[in-house]
Amino acid sequence: MLIRIGGLETFYQLEGQGDPVVLLHGWGASSQSLAGVAACLAPAFRVLAVDLPGFGWSQAPPVAWGTGDYADHVRRLLDEIRIADAALLGHSFGGRIAIQLATRHPERVERLVLVASAGVRPRRGPRYYARVATAKTLRRLLTLPGLEGVGRRLLSRWQAKVGSRDYLAAGRLRPTFVKVVNEDLTPVLALIRAPTLLLWGDQDQEVRRPAVDVMAARIPGARLHVFPGAGHFPFQDAPEVFCRAVREFLEAERRVATGEGR
Repeated sequence: MLIRIGGLETFYQLEGQGDPVVLLHGWGASSQSLAGVAACLAPAFRVLAVDLPGFGWSQAPPVAWGTGDYADHVRRLLDEIRIADAALLGHSFGGRIAIQLATRHPERVERLVLVASAGVRPRRGPRYYARVATAKTLRRLLTLPGLEGVGRRLLSRWQAKVGSRDYLAAGRLRPTFVKVVNEDLTPVLALIRAPTLLLWGDQDQEVRRPAVDVMAARIPGARLHVFPGAGHFPFQDAPEVFCRAVREFLEAERRVATGEGR
């Protein structure tokens, strides 16, 4: 379905019955990337899968957004469809948004599942700062009379050589991408109050183990489940084990919340 939230056409799907679970996809993807997860959870939960603004069928934001802007957008969507609180499952970029929601609006987040979640800024060595200096130098050329064309060509070639796939493919969302990846959510991790499950594949080349260990150490009571041999998409690499881990966590926490089994 399409709904207008804050002036932006936003696509979402609802399926299943029971306690609500919100699925937040990764960068460059859409709600369809988590279709298998939705199918796994729908028999026991009411699953909301949303195309985040700028992805899938949802309209792009008019200016560069940070993850806080995305979190506020999701919160307004929940208000519109009358979901007071829910479990959140965020993959990669979607994990950043889930963290923001859990810390900004803890009363709205019952449980939290972070899948290969980004948000912890890696240590940056001399090579990174050399690239930053090169970019600044090339951008200065754009401001010099007569050298704008040369600067633009050199900057474009350099970005094509060193830029990540996501950066190069971001198109009009490139300013948003830059804003998002430069956010460090480490300081807010200790503010998370929802029971949290961290899911990570040990062959993940996007989110490395040190970042996962930081999240596991800083989020109060967080549990970590590692999928041997899986990469950045453990729900695709090990779908049955992934599904079982998520359902067991959500159902166990639901029993604790409702007092079942006492």
